[in-house]
Amino acid sequence: MNESKVVRIGGASGFWGDSSVGAPQLVASGQVDYLAFDYLAELTMSILAAARMKKPELGYATDFVTVAMRAVLKDVVARGIRVVSNAGGVNPEGCAQALRELAAELGVQVSVAVVTGDDVMPLLPELRASDPPVAELQSGAPLPARVVTANAYLGALPIKAALDAGAQIVVTGRCVDSAVTLGILMHEFGWQAHELDRLAGGSLAGHIIECGCQGTGGLHTDWERVPDWAHIGYPIVECARDGSFTVTKPAGTGGLVAPQVVAEQMLYEIHDPAAYLLPDVVCDFTQVRMAQTGPERVHVSGARGLPAPASYKVCATYMDGYKTSAQLTIVGMDAVAKARRTGEAIFTRVGELLAAQGLAPFSATHIEVLGAESGWGPLANPAVQHTREAVLRISARHADKAALQLLAREVAPAGTSWAPGTTGAGGRAAVSPLIRQYAFLLEKGRVAARVVLDGTEVALPAPHPSLSPEGRGRSTPPVFPPLPLGEGRGKGQVSNCPQTLAEQAPQAINTEETGTIEVPLIRLAWARSGDKGDTSNIGVIARRPEWLPLLREQLTTEAVKAHLAHAVKGTVTRFEVPGIAAFNFVCTQALGGGGMASLNNDALGKGMAQMLLAMPLRVPAHWGVKA
Repeated sequence: MNESKVVRIGGASGFWGDSSVGAPQLVASGQVDYLAFDYLAELTMSILAAARMKKPELGYATDFVTVAMRAVLKDVVARGIRVVSNAGGVNPEGCAQALRELAAELGVQVSVAVVTGDDVMPLLPELRASDPPVAELQSGAPLPARVVTANAYLGALPIKAALDAGAQIVVTGRCVDSAVTLGILMHEFGWQAHELDRLAGGSLAGHIIECGCQGTGGLHTDWERVPDWAHIGYPIVECARDGSFTVTKPAGTGGLVAPQVVAEQMLYEIHDPAAYLLPDVVCDFTQVRMAQTGPERVHVSGARGLPAPASYKVCATYMDGYKTSAQLTIVGMDAVAKARRTGEAIFTRVGELLAAQGLAPFSATHIEVLGAESGWGPLANPAVQHTREAVLRISARHADKAALQLLAREVAPAGTSWAPGTTGAGGRAAVSPLIRQYAFLLEKGRVAARVVLDGTEVALPAPHPSLSPEGRGRSTPPVFPPLPLGEGRGKGQVSNCPQTLAEQAPQAINTEETGTIEVPLIRLAWARSGDKGDTSNIGVIARRPEWLPLLREQLTTEAVKAHLAHAVKGTVTRFEVPGIAAFNFVCTQALGGGGMASLNNDALGKGMAQMLLAMPLRVPAHWGVKA
């Protein structure tokens, strides 16, 4: 056994719509053995299902074939690089067939395996009649009537089996995002289902690269420190047999690989860091350690594994009427007030028209003035209320498509009817189905994964039984002190760049009597936010580990809830991640329904961390934190 073996995996895509430069850049670097592509989100599955209903041969992420693989397939085959992708969506076989046709067109030979079995739509009639009935994980609601998709999040074992059988390209339907990486590592190192710490480390490696450039400086709090955005490098993980790995990127590319960047991504879109539930392992990331080991190189270790759950998470999507959003630009003095009055007038007029036609009122409406910090609620800067250019955004829901088409028609008349300086209407807003998410658990025994390699079925091992904590074969994990994160601002220094969010934050309040000053959280921490349905999580990492006690004292669940009360209607839960001197805040009912169901401009919670970073905290003046 080669203990020094390193497997190099490049994260070539973070979502369907990511840049076309990722795969060519990684292949040209000569630094990867595998390409891992992640394309799927719950919304994406709904879009793909709708596409397949129109054309049965569709239903997969076409960009994977027509853009990414067309650009690199010849080089991938020539260099012996293997590829794993969940681009199959709701039609993995169609995706595989399109790949084979591309290979024939390019004159190359390639073996393609397909992983299916995630689609549980055929089980829905049985599940509707089950006792106890199926219940949504958060709300407890029964299974809805108009389900569009229902897919179990499969794990890494089918991918491992496909690679073991010799596939050069593996295409899956819905699987856990990190499983495309974990399957590779289980194949390469021969990891078994009971090697829980290694599975947790491999899952973390996959989680770091599953969002593309977010692992190499994308969305980083200190954005001004990230060089050369136009040529940002896509992430590479160099993985060792023990489950540890090094994060890097292609030589000579832009971006930033530093502990604080990797830490932001580790906390992105997870809930309890001590119990991150995946189908192959429950991960404990609380004692993960990150260290800068060279320029653009961060070593990650310390992930721990717990027994896998006995159920798969199933994400269903269902129709719940329709929605539309439209925008107008308002220019001139009092632009914000003119925009708000315009939005109110449109809804008043259309409400009366609906009543006249015997249609019900809108089930929900929403007015935002972009540029006036509408999403910030009472945290908005009063100065922006006097901007001379603002964008009015109005959104609505209705069970009847015709009601929203009427609304869409009544937006453009504002350009000649009401506020001076109204412009930028563009074309008439489209009306789209309102797709909601519905998550539930399904026993693993009711889901049968299947692997087919070039027409031949590949035998899959029997599912490994969940182990009790006592039977997992390892001692209690050690507890490490947190490590320092990064240099420069990681040591409490703040850039003098006047365009940073930190510079735009509220000015310090000096209090000589107490020897403290008031500073925004951004002076003390990095943060990133993401979404899971209507829940937003905000990972907060202390810029200096010794500042963690102060953050623990002041950044309480009550304080965070109060600061974000305009957005968070549910609960706030704080989880500690001492290995990286961090907290993870999970905020429920925070995104107006989340995904396509939300009328918010920021339906995915990308701005939540930015709002929290503006929260004022009191720190000792002698710390020297810039105000």
